[in-house]
Amino acid sequence: MTNNLSPWQAALQQFQIAADKLGLEKDLRARYATTKRELTVHFPVRMDDGSLRVFTGYRVQHDTSRGPAKGGIRYAPDVTLDEVKALAMWMTWKCAVVDIPFGGGKGGVICDPTKMSLGEIERLTRRYASEIADWVGADGDIPAPDVGTNAQIMAWFVDTISVHHGRLERALVTGKPVLTGGSRGRVDATGRGVSICVAQAAKFLGMDLNGARAVVQGFGNVGSWSAHHLAKLGAKIIAVSDVSGALVNRNGIDIHALMEYASKNKNRIEGFREADRLDKEEILEVECDVLVPAAVENQIRADNAPRIKPKILAEGANGPTAPDADPILQANGVFLIPDVLANTGGVTVSYFEWVQGLQGFYWTEADVNARLTDVMVNAFDVVSATAQKHHVDMRVAANMVAIDRVVQTHKLRGLYP
Repeated sequence: MTNNLSPWQAALQQFQIAADKLGLEKDLRARYATTKRELTVHFPVRMDDGSLRVFTGYRVQHDTSRGPAKGGIRYAPDVTLDEVKALAMWMTWKCAVVDIPFGGGKGGVICDPTKMSLGEIERLTRRYASEIADWVGADGDIPAPDVGTNAQIMAWFVDTISVHHGRLERALVTGKPVLTGGSRGRVDATGRGVSICVAQAAKFLGMDLNGARAVVQGFGNVGSWSAHHLAKLGAKIIAVSDVSGALVNRNGIDIHALMEYASKNKNRIEGFREADRLDKEEILEVECDVLVPAAVENQIRADNAPRIKPKILAEGANGPTAPDADPILQANGVFLIPDVLANTGGVTVSYFEWVQGLQGFYWTEADVNARLTDVMVNAFDVVSATAQKHHVDMRVAANMVAIDRVVQTHKLRGLYP
């Protein structure tokens, strides 16, 4: 069954489906069905108890024909090279879908930051940065935060590489604190982008978001800000979940209060008293109008997809839907906004941050948000028009748009030597 596919196999299957629709020739398929570079590093870190632990980290570049590789760094105990490769490929398509001049990259370190002190995380970050220093840079490969990492970790990353190079590398990474050259509007950019796509989908479907019931799986950065911005659009958030559990309130959850509670409770929603407990395995099957899976990969599969029937499904996470679930969702009448479109708000504002860093000129938050809205609305319109023209779903359409843009760039550049 295809729901046992690894992330890389799932990414390849999605690519091949879109490539078939485009009639992509064999040699180009071979080029995109692999990565450009894969780096594995093993490095020691001094722990607080004085012992040394050896960690494994990765950095992958999928394609750089349209610009520097772009992609986050995740710290998690289940990071694999296979997963990082898939995420790098998806980043190639994301950047092309929103038409920003980046290619796809990704990184990760096998660790559990929830069980490490701040000092241990800093030492791990600086050592990992040193190990991949020759790969990263404003013109070649630009990291950013992802699962298990944040703006502080990006600040340490920049400082480490800047010390190595003897100069401040302001545009080296994105997702930095504003005080160290980060962009205003970056923190909530991915969640804001999800909400912009949902608003466009609702308009496309003739659906009123005011009072619409929304469910969000995952209440980290992407999920919490998605819920926040959907609530601002008038949606009623009736259920949310994170690693600590799930909550449901059919009358609507006060998202501002929940975000404040989580920030004071080690970023966990467990124990919030203004909602009832729910088995977190059931969160995706709660009856709703809008569903945002914003947790991890492979959450919607052939076995549970028949019971998942929102009007709009916006993928806040990377790869939350297994390939074999897509036709089931389509048969259920679900309007799916794929990850390569729905969660591109973060990389779009990362592009803005990179531009600002190169120029040394910074924009207001209102300007950033307005530019983000323009990019996301345009991307949604292009993808939905492609879907209608070719009679395909939004995932296939988004991948068709992205792959075609990368192909056209390769053809114009040619092959050297």
